[in-house]
Amino acid sequence: MITDNSFLQAVQKNLGLLEQYVPVVARVHGGSHNEFHQVRAIFDEIVDEIKKGDAGKADLAGRFESLRKITGNYTVPSDVCESYEAVYGMLSELDAAYSAG
Repeated sequence: MITDNSFLQAVQKNLGLLEQYVPVVARVHGGSHNEFHQVRAIFDEIVDEIKKGDAGKADLAGRFESLRKITGNYTVPSDVCESYEAVYGMLSELDAAYSAG
């Protein structure tokens, strides 16, 4: 559970863009980066949890832990586009804000 507004601010800042970028990155890079399909599935779970109710009460710790493992702590592969990099950056920002709360 979040005790401050940093996660809520990160959600407001990033969620809309992530909802646009994640499906596109999955389509473009999913063939050569199969792990991104897992990233998308976990992201979709995070969105569902946030939209179910109050984002500040969402229990997302396990999902962010899974994302860190799958992405190597949001390490961007060298052969991807700026959108892929942006997705990892925004997910990392959400994760950090959630963890700080």
